[in-house]
Parts: sequence; C-alpha cells; structure tokens
Amino acid sequence: MSVHARLRATVPAPMPPSQAGPPEITGLPGRRLLVQRNDDEIVAQPLDDAFVARAGASVRFPAPWPRSRGTWEVAPDASLAVFAGVHAVRAVDPSGATRWEVPHGCWYGACRELHETYDEYADRQDHRHPESGSVGFSADGRLAWAHVRGPLPEGELSPDTADEWLVIDAENGRVLARADAEAAAAGSLHLPHPTDPHQMGLSIGEGQDGAPLRWGRWDGRELTMDCLDGDLCLLSLSPSGDRLMTVSHDQDSLAVRDSRGALVEALEWNAEANDSPTPFSSCRRHRF
Repeated sequence: MSVHARLRATVPAPMPPSQAGPPEITGLPGRRLLVQRNDDEIVAQPLDDAFVARAGASVRFPAPWPRSRGTWEVAPDASLAVFAGVHAVRAVDPSGATRWEVPHGCWYGACRELHETYDEYADRQDHRHPESGSVGFSADGRLAWAHVRGPLPEGELSPDTADEWLVIDAENGRVLARADAEAAAAGSLHLPHPTDPHQMGLSIGEGQDGAPLRWGRWDGRELTMDCLDGDLCLLSLSPSGDRLMTVSHDQDSLAVRDSRGALVEALEWNAEANDSPTPFSSCRRHRF
C-alpha cells in the first residue's frame, strides 16, 4: 500500500538559520510549540491545531551558556525553559531569572570537578567539546526528567555509576528520585509518555559503543527503570504511549515495540540482498 505525504502547513522560523539551530515543533496537539535557539536565547512560539502561530504569544528565554554546551527543553505551557548544561541543569523563566538549578558532575570526560559556574570552564580548551545529557518535561509539565553526569553534590549512588537519571519537581527544582542510568553517554534524548506524566523514555547514545534505551516509571517515591534489550534509538511514541518506535544502532531494523521492549512488528534491511547504501531500501516485513 502506498502512502502519499501532503503538506499540512508552512511555519516561518523565528530566527534566521545563519544565526540559530534548526527550529523544532514540540508538544502534543493543543500545546504545540515551535522552538528555536541561538547562543543567546530560546524562542518558543505557540501553534494552534492548524500549525498557525498564535499572534502575540511568542516567549523568549535568555540562555545561560552557548548552545554548543548542552541541550534544552521548553515546558508545555512555555512558562519555563530548562537547560541541561555541562555542570548543571538550570531552569530559567522568560525574564532570565534562574528559578532553580541542580548541579552535577562535569560532562567533559576527563574532568572530576564539581563546577559552580559556567565561567570556571568557559575558556578552557579541554571543555570545548563535552559530552552531554538532556532534559524532558512530563506531559503535564510538572516534572522535569534529567539525564546527568554524576555525582550530585549529595554524593554518588555507587563508585560504578557514571550517568544518573533524575526526576525533578519542575516548580522548585527538588530532586524527587534518582537512579543509575547504567550508561556512559555521549548524548541523549527524552521522549515523554503522552498521557502519563509518571513515565518517560530515555534514548542514550554512546557513540560507536552502543545506544542504550531506558524506560522510566516514577510511582511518587521511587524511580524504576527498564533497560530494553539491544542497542536501540527511540524515535517516537504512539498517541496512547503503549507503543515505541525504535531503530537499531546499526540502522538496519525499524521496529514497533511495547513499553517493555517486546517486539510487535519490524522492518529489516537485508544488506546482502541489496547493494544500495540506504537502509530500509529493501525491507522484509515481520509480524509477531
């Protein structure tokens, strides 16, 4: 069966591409945002269900450090931006004021310092290209889930822990739960469950070493984490949140799985049967 794509809408980027990163559309229907960042600020433009920018609703968040020094996320209601930096996770309101900050270990691999400010390493050559974590908001915006390099000032979880996964109260920055992410990341990405704020997906990249995929559940007291089998990158979630779309680390298998990682359906690229370098150009469809 052929499926033909059609253009739904064209949304102007709020910043010129020569000065900023690519724009992204985030959020669920009814709370979609067009978000773009340069070194100085984030612009968040609310969109209606037809992807039309809402007049006069644009919000700007001053950035605490350049965009090459970490990742960021804007709350679903565009009231808060959280920056996952080299040494801390910082929440900033539109005035530029810091609402809260959670310090953590340094994302530059050879550094064991607990930096207090960005200025401590801003001009250090060895900190110019650090690894990074990420942050994601729950569907209701009340929780911020953060993937950080340990330890926190409160101490390490264990001597073998490199990366930690945190559940944070987005209002005041209180760390509600923490767990060993069982990874040593070069980068990561959060994808929230669309209806349950107590569940979150975390796709971790370890460069050529692998792509661990984690699924977290917070019960109000403890964070439990499922380590999905295989090196998998999380691409998307179904509207119900009970199906995950993944691609293998080698990009030779596109699959739909349940939240425990069990395979539901997959498309696999047969490299031996096809000389084309493009994955999925020749696929076999499997049902399980």
